Amino acid sequence: MKYFHKISLFLVLALALTSCTEQYVFQNTDFESALVVEGTITNELKNQTIRVSQVYQLEETGPRFEKGANVFITDDQGNEYQFEEKDTVYASITAFRAEPGRKYQLKIKTREGKNYTSDEQVLTTETKIDNVTATVESVNGQRGVQININSFDPANTSKYYRYEYTETYKIIAPLWYSQDAFVVFSPAVPADPDNDFPGLPAKESIVIKPRIGETKTCFSTKKSDDILLNNTNSLSEDRVHFPIRFISDQNYIISHRYSIFVKQYVQNLAAYTFYKTMKDLSSQGSVLSPKQPGFFYGNIKSVENPTEKVIGFFEVSAVSSERIFFNYADLFPNEPLPPYYEKNCNIKDFIDCQGLPPCSGIQLRSAIKSRELVLLSFDGIDSYGMVKPPCGDCTSFSSNIVPPFWVD
Repeated sequence: MKYFHKISLFLVLALALTSCTEQYVFQNTDFESALVVEGTITNELKNQTIRVSQVYQLEETGPRFEKGANVFITDDQGNEYQFEEKDTVYASITAFRAEPGRKYQLKIKTREGKNYTSDEQVLTTETKIDNVTATVESVNGQRGVQININSFDPANTSKYYRYEYTETYKIIAPLWYSQDAFVVFSPAVPADPDNDFPGLPAKESIVIKPRIGETKTCFSTKKSDDILLNNTNSLSEDRVHFPIRFISDQNYIISHRYSIFVKQYVQNLAAYTFYKTMKDLSSQGSVLSPKQPGFFYGNIKSVENPTEKVIGFFEVSAVSSERIFFNYADLFPNEPLPPYYEKNCNIKDFIDCQGLPPCSGIQLRSAIKSRELVLLSFDGIDSYGMVKPPCGDCTSFSSNIVPPFWVD
């Protein structure tokens, strides 16, 4: 969840959340280090993950992962779930799911010996996604695809929702060619007077070979990095119709086939309030604005020093997920495709010879060696058509690995 770390860039003032019903109290403070905890366990049977790091300032490149910590979760039945370091997260050693009615608590002990603990949390109401729809609509004067989530809790107890999505889309290079060009260096061959051989100078030759691997069709995947929240408090029933994603009909990512995988987390009021506050702070813009955001507390505290600043929230959330696919041609039949990823796919022609124009052998070899351009055509003698790599080789900016879930 990238948005957790956005907020650390704005920790200029202090904002204390004393409870989810009390007014926020702002306090001025200089920047200081603080533990950041991202902890959501769900009713999915899996290796649950917790992220523990430190806030970072504007001049730093990113969050600092808190290494060497002892991270574990306990429940009110005496069970303990131990976590271990895995790359930049702590993952549970064994897979488990949150069970209804049990109370869960996150505990952390850093390698410096500092102890942190969360409030006890219980699993929220399980409300499944009914469906995810994609329809052609106009939003703020822009035509495109509106993706909506629909769900319903007949018990009217869910109320608070958070969403994440991962989108994957097919990319087809518009000016793909089955051959590729390489520059091969041949060293000089010394003269051999005894055999009447004058020798050969060093030279660079252009060699044309079939492309190796898939370079025409690729797949890109991106995760949402915004805080997507919804609540149904103002409605007479707990029915969700939430617009999670709008994509312009001029966006290349829907040119061929597109898929979105959506997760719906049911939150309690405290978790929703925390995320809503974080969303509001991170959207206020410049740290130099009059309404500067600041530090705020979640439900995780230091055991030794309750006033120590800790940012983050541990929640136990029921989650539901759904994936849909659609093709551009299904929603926009007989319409031209959106502009491609690379707007300038003009063909550049080269003649492989030395001397004055139209000769351009030096420039051609330089473009091939640097991969500034890739081959589009070759007449078999000395004429080459070249294009920018994204136009003829989608692996220059995407992946040729077909996702395991992909269905054409």
